[in-house]
Amino acid sequence: MFLELPGKLKSLQTMSRQMANEMLRPISRKYDLAEHAYPKELDMIAAMLDGMNDGQGSALGAGGARKEKRKDGEITNGGNMSAVIGIQEMCWGDVGLLLSLPRQGLGNAAIAAVANEEQRARFGNKWAAMAITEPGFGSDSAAVSTTAKQDGDYYVLNGEKIFVTAGERADIIVVWATLDKSLGRAAIKSFAVEKGTPGMEVMRLEKKLGIKASDTAAITFTDCRVHKNNLLGNPEIDVKKGFGGVMETFDNTRPLVAAMAVGLAKASLDRTRELLADHLQLSYDQPTATLSQLEAEFYRMEAEWEAARLLTVKAAWMADNSQPNSKEASVAKAKAGRVCNAITLKCVELCSSLGYSETELLEKWSRDSKILDIFEGTQQIQQLIVARRLLNKSSSELR
Repeated sequence: MFLELPGKLKSLQTMSRQMANEMLRPISRKYDLAEHAYPKELDMIAAMLDGMNDGQGSALGAGGARKEKRKDGEITNGGNMSAVIGIQEMCWGDVGLLLSLPRQGLGNAAIAAVANEEQRARFGNKWAAMAITEPGFGSDSAAVSTTAKQDGDYYVLNGEKIFVTAGERADIIVVWATLDKSLGRAAIKSFAVEKGTPGMEVMRLEKKLGIKASDTAAITFTDCRVHKNNLLGNPEIDVKKGFGGVMETFDNTRPLVAAMAVGLAKASLDRTRELLADHLQLSYDQPTATLSQLEAEFYRMEAEWEAARLLTVKAAWMADNSQPNSKEASVAKAKAGRVCNAITLKCVELCSSLGYSETELLEKWSRDSKILDIFEGTQQIQQLIVARRLLNKSSSELR
């Protein structure tokens, strides 16, 4: 299926691909080998993106991923579509470096999704990381045990977060904590904790399989006092709404992670096509039965990639047009994550010794891809969410 992008998104796509090709791809291996070293080259790219955002009606990158009210019948391609297109192209260059870009973290998308206007203005130019996972749970976000107890104009946070992407470098950590565990999911809120706040401490940086350019931190909160104005969104506990309020974050961030997977898979496909040019005689009007095994495999991967891309675009478009997209966001995340894992590994296999060696980036991309099927909810969690939506079951009815 051919999906034509509107003019403003085409120009964004072109600019993002140029930056990925000329600024990210050349330093990709350098920072894969220098884990935890901050890529100073990204400061210039971040400044360029900031300048582009100043001239845009809707922000580019993660900070633009938010749902906005539209007039009845109005159709738009806004911040979510811009973010998805830009992130997809930048991840064609390097996922780890994209995750290391200042002010483009998943925490920025969380702020854009649930913060009020005053908070967006206050935190809009800061780099925000997302802290959800804890030692006691991973994908079950409702199992948050970090607590936030109100004390006058402040909330006192206590707990530990792990696998916080950009946790050491970010200006703000968006922390999920519960106001009252007895009230269950409805009491879980997100707090913007600024770097240097007493009681917040980065304990360690993780050594990882992939995305090594991005730092991944474990952070503790010990009697960490956060002003009530830093509670993102509505402070009231609405038991009827349940987990829905804070979960709106995922409706915006999951399409972004899907876009990362789409961009990375595309990089592997493009490079494999180049390396195997003498063996791939691609002719799309021929039935697969007449093709070589290699050509048929490549066509299958392209078809899977296109399906993931279209699902991702659909989820972002729905968010831009104020349509409920929880199911679609999970479908896109599940499909894109799985497809990216499969494509990157298959490309290593097809390219044989070149795919496995550090001469090419194919082996790196296969390592980078795994996290895209894990963070922001694993493959299994996404399938569970989709099943609940399709069967109209609650989390207590379908586990």
